[in-house]
Amino acid sequence: MLTITDLVHSYGPHRVLGGVSLSVAEGELVSVVGPSGCGKSTLLRSVAGLLKPSGGRIMLAGRPVERTPDDLAIVFQDYSRSLFPWMSAANNVALPLRRKGLDRRRRREAAMSALDQVGLADAGAKYPWEMSGGMQQRVSIARALAYRPSLLLMDEPFGSVDAQTREDLEDLVLNVCAHHGMTILLITHDIDESVYVGDRVVVLTRSPAVVAADLETRLGRSRDQIATRQLDAFVRLRAEVGRLVRGGHTTEPTSVLEKQ
Repeated sequence: MLTITDLVHSYGPHRVLGGVSLSVAEGELVSVVGPSGCGKSTLLRSVAGLLKPSGGRIMLAGRPVERTPDDLAIVFQDYSRSLFPWMSAANNVALPLRRKGLDRRRRREAAMSALDQVGLADAGAKYPWEMSGGMQQRVSIARALAYRPSLLLMDEPFGSVDAQTREDLEDLVLNVCAHHGMTILLITHDIDESVYVGDRVVVLTRSPAVVAADLETRLGRSRDQIATRQLDAFVRLRAEVGRLVRGGHTTEPTSVLEKQ
């Protein structure tokens, strides 16, 4: 679905990305984690077509990304700025569907169905300012669900909510990926989160960033916030990712790209 090859980018004399290469298969959820300031958000903006990288190539569904693709959606960290406060939840979700040429009735049906899938079936008439932070982020996820993108990008989507809501939203994303076969690239600074939600965890080095490791989680699709985090496999991988983020070296080089 997504192939990134030798991606580089500089802001003036400062090189942020030093040649990042990774791939995301259809229906896969890949977490990207790395040290603060290593260029994770720059990578995401490049994939979204919001930023023209200095060099390298990005291919989405076999086509080069030269502008924002029509079949792509983004969920940002700051939910308070990603929803229009003068629109109801249902209208916020339905808005992007105009690009698909759907009439008003079909847009409304798709919006209400998506809100139901994220547990907000009764909140369609509410405005963002009437909702908690977690509810607002659920609306953002519903908007992406309704649009049915080929690729969903998530930029630290749970960083602005409390711990309990964060866990609920992590499980929501796992359910979305499982039931809709959605392809997701998730940027996060949280090591535990990267392991818990990901089919793979891609670890970036400090800038100029390259891929330090591409690790399979092998935790299965059915995960639980308590039981999964107690598994030996989770604990070992979480420790390995933590060492890599802090500049260590992988003890088990399980790069998916190397296997391919």
